Amino acid sequence: MPIELFGFSLGKKGKESPKPTSTETREGLKVQSFVQPDEYDGSFALDAGGIWGTNVNFDGAIRSENELMTRYRSMAIYPEVDNAVTDIVNDSIVIDDEKEPISLDLEKVKLSASIKNKIQDEFDTIIKLTNFNNKGSELFRRWYVDSKLYFHIVLDDNPKKGIKELRPIDPIKIKKIKKVEKTPVRKGNLSFPMVTNVEEYYLYVDTDKNSLYPTTSAGLQIALDSICYTHSGVIDSRTKMVVGYLQKAIRPLNMLRQIEDAVVIYRMSRAPERRIFYVDVGNLPKQKAEQYLRDIMNRYRQKVTYNPTTGEIADDRSHMSMLEDFWLPRREGGRGTEITTLDGGQNLGEMEDVEYFTKKLYRALGVPISRLEPDNGFNMGRSAEISRDEVKFFKFIDRLRQRFADLFLTLLRTQLITKGIMKQEDWDKIYQDISFLFKADSHFTELKNAEIMKDRLEMLRDMDEYIGRYYSIEWVRKNLLKQTDKEMKEIDAQINKEKQEGDIEEIEPEEEE
Repeated sequence: MPIELFGFSLGKKGKESPKPTSTETREGLKVQSFVQPDEYDGSFALDAGGIWGTNVNFDGAIRSENELMTRYRSMAIYPEVDNAVTDIVNDSIVIDDEKEPISLDLEKVKLSASIKNKIQDEFDTIIKLTNFNNKGSELFRRWYVDSKLYFHIVLDDNPKKGIKELRPIDPIKIKKIKKVEKTPVRKGNLSFPMVTNVEEYYLYVDTDKNSLYPTTSAGLQIALDSICYTHSGVIDSRTKMVVGYLQKAIRPLNMLRQIEDAVVIYRMSRAPERRIFYVDVGNLPKQKAEQYLRDIMNRYRQKVTYNPTTGEIADDRSHMSMLEDFWLPRREGGRGTEITTLDGGQNLGEMEDVEYFTKKLYRALGVPISRLEPDNGFNMGRSAEISRDEVKFFKFIDRLRQRFADLFLTLLRTQLITKGIMKQEDWDKIYQDISFLFKADSHFTELKNAEIMKDRLEMLRDMDEYIGRYYSIEWVRKNLLKQTDKEMKEIDAQINKEKQEGDIEEIEPEEEE
């Protein structure tokens, strides 16, 4: 019987076994449900087969999602949004020469040391395949802006050698599809649609007209395990589409653009002081009066323009604009020809509206408003002096990191299973215990940890005379120093070892008076 693995069929051809249905659990138990499984991953569900089949506007849904991603990319170019996204990326992925930006934590995984070493080696291989140590910031930025990240997992000719290459895929060209099959089941006099099978795959459609190998309009179906897919985790409750973190900034950004355009137009039209010419036309008929007024305008009006590219000054008499002077005819019996001045705008220096919408945009993006001010320096004082917005921003960065780490979890699963280090059943038991440690900003983290340790030691010094009377040593270590049982055992073992080697002297208890 052939084995289906990551889109490849391994083994001899023979009689195909029936496909597993969604009503079969991993333990082989039959479970009937009228609700299709939904992992909230933004996949498009299609009803197929049976009398319960319905038409789905699949193309329309894809166009709507692609329009969102196109809008996100155009938003990321805007200066204020670009600065905010740069702050988020810089705080999420810290790259320097001292330490790798991400590391694998297998402390909670219950496996032998040899298996853990193999898992660590494969994780190092994945880091090299993604070139994360050098281009981690670019990868994170693409995921944050597009809300999705796809990689085509290219295996070696011998799958036992694992992943050979990871090729990025434009999220606009690929979608995850769930094809749901339902069968009517009678319960008494009523009939209900029960989900009998769910087929999942990726649909790739090359929308590039200049591609050498364009796909058909129907698209190319790709097996699930051949694609590495991670998304933002933000799901629109109405459409069940994956939306990006820039979604809530669309309205504030549009309002900021409009108010900036309004300010520029107002300043251009109201800033200069313009002249009003009241020209005496006497008793001339209308046509002759208009011709006389035009002759006066052409004689005295002079429009000088400056070309910033060439540095030349030109005399342009044919071009009219809204900044020109006003010429008004005046009949006989008036005050004669007169020239007055129309005052310019008086409140051109007010930028409160622009500043308000800029702050509103930063709030929508989750970035502290204090980062807008260039004069605000980095505070290197006590961690208690850090603003509440910075603490909220730090927690927001942690959530982004945890979501982005699904990329490495998916690749690690593929690498371990293809190389035969672990089976699917074993992976299902341990993957929830695997965690990833992102490098934190050393300034903030070291200050915070040093201050916490200082406060704990000061409290320990004040409680020293009460230990042994009202508090036990174990209680102090657990509740005051926040040491876990594992840490207490390791510290005790280290102390005993250092005592035996003579590195520290054993402190004798004082005699009671």
